[in-house]
Amino acid sequence: MSWQAYVDEHLMCDIEGHHLTAAAIVGLDGSVWAQSANFPKLNPEEITAINKDFDEPGSLAPTGLHLGGTKYMVIQGEPGAVIRGKKGPGGVTVKKTNMAFVIGIYDEPMTPGQCNMIVERLGDYLVEQGL
Repeated sequence: MSWQAYVDEHLMCDIEGHHLTAAAIVGLDGSVWAQSANFPKLNPEEITAINKDFDEPGSLAPTGLHLGGTKYMVIQGEPGAVIRGKKGPGGVTVKKTNMAFVIGIYDEPMTPGQCNMIVERLGDYLVEQGL
C-alpha cells in the first residue's frame, strides 16, 4: 500500500460521519511521505521542536505545538509516543513511529478521542510493521 493510500483510506476515513480536517505521514527528518490536500506546510523548526518533545517530553508545553504556523496548546499525551494539542474547537494528534510522525488535525464535530483513535491506531500498526 502506498503512503498516500494510508492517508486517504486510514487517516481521512469516516468515523461516525466525521472526518479529520487534514492528515499526513511525515518522516522524522521532516520529509512529507503523504498528506491530505489541505495539510499545512510544515517548516523545519516545527519538526525539530516535535522531535525534541519526543526526546524530552514536556519541552513543547511552554511554547505550544506549531504546525504550519498554527499554534496548539499542548495537552495530555503519552511521553515519547504521542503529543496532543488543542486550539479552540479543534486540535491535533501526533503519533511517533520508528521512522515517521502520523499527524491528524481535527475540528468539531469530530472529538479529540476520535482523532486520537484514528491517528494512534495507524501509528501503532506502523510500529508493529517496523516502520
